[in-house]
Amino acid sequence: MDEPETEELPVLEGRAVFTVTDLKQFAYCPRVVYYTYCLPLIRPETAKMQESRRAHEEEARREERRSLRLYGLPEGERRYDVLLCSTALGLRGKADVVIRTADELIPVDYKMTSRPAGPHFRLQLAAYGLMLSEMEGLPVRRGFVYSTITRQAEEVRFTRRAYAQVRSLTEAMRRMVDTEAMPEAPQGRARCVACEFRRFCNDL
Repeated sequence: MDEPETEELPVLEGRAVFTVTDLKQFAYCPRVVYYTYCLPLIRPETAKMQESRRAHEEEARREERRSLRLYGLPEGERRYDVLLCSTALGLRGKADVVIRTADELIPVDYKMTSRPAGPHFRLQLAAYGLMLSEMEGLPVRRGFVYSTITRQAEEVRFTRRAYAQVRSLTEAMRRMVDTEAMPEAPQGRARCVACEFRRFCNDL
């Protein structure tokens, strides 16, 4: 699930720090991040956001009773709501679950959807992987997106290309906010239908 949004960018070692949710939103539609930080007073909250928070709380309780066989693992140690931060990336976030095995760390993210993980969800999970690797010094080769609707876990393998995309999009997002330059609307307008910022985009 997504970590809480913020209207102000915290600073770490002289550098503004974005959330991983910001990065996911930027990949989906850059204007969401633009409105959040360049015009912060207009941020509305939707019923879907509230429902997502409730689903996260319910799923966290179920996770404690679940076997790791759901993730194809014979054993491991689980940590919940793990706070992550990367000074190198200028990102922070909170992984719903982190599984530690004998030779790897595996982030798990809950999603309230029945569809396969889209590119922006995979990017979010890869960002968790990069931060975990930086903080703990252990390999992070994969993660899981767990659907709170289907009760299924989808494995996401992390590649060099995925990690490079996290870095490049984070820098692009930073440039956009620093310059306060409004980005172009997304090519696929279907994603705009349920957007809380739709009424602010006069070109849609």
